[in-house]
Amino acid sequence: MNFIEERIVKDGIIKSGNVLKVDSFLNHQMDINLMEEIGREFKRRFSDVCVSKVMTIEASGIGIAAFVAKEFGVPLVFAKKSKSINVDGEMFVAEVESFTHKNKNQVIVSKKFLHEGEHILIIDDFLANGCALQGLISIAESAGAKVEGCGIVIEKGFQIGGRVIRNMGYRVESLAIIDAMDAEAGTIDFRAQD
Repeated sequence: MNFIEERIVKDGIIKSGNVLKVDSFLNHQMDINLMEEIGREFKRRFSDVCVSKVMTIEASGIGIAAFVAKEFGVPLVFAKKSKSINVDGEMFVAEVESFTHKNKNQVIVSKKFLHEGEHILIIDDFLANGCALQGLISIAESAGAKVEGCGIVIEKGFQIGGRVIRNMGYRVESLAIIDAMDAEAGTIDFRAQD
């Protein structure tokens, strides 16, 4: 069992509807030592590719991606879920559907912060149906940037997202892949990884 799987077993809460709550350490309250370890692990896993920028989507991915960007020594840009009055100029836009929130959002990245020829590493907390990743990939490609890979903290392997993104030809590195969860029994089955 790796450090993420151990933490999920220790502090994760399985809810009905294939929901895993990790808000005590990952995506509401954050364990900073764990975030540093996640940053180092993604740096190790993607050390073979050029990364000039890390990209994620607000809100849960930002903290995680910041630690990854720090390890690579590159900027972090995040897709905003709505246009606010302080976002100006031309935008890259994609529509994404949230598994957790059961809604669709347009996400935007200012064209000032994403450029042709950049090498992008996409980071997010969860991969379920893959809609957020597809939106981020679409934005990066619209800018003429190259997506070098997608780093995911927790992938729900029993949902289609990982398969879809990998079948599109993108490299996905997930720190923990869950093959099954049982809310009633309180059990989680993790996929064995190298």
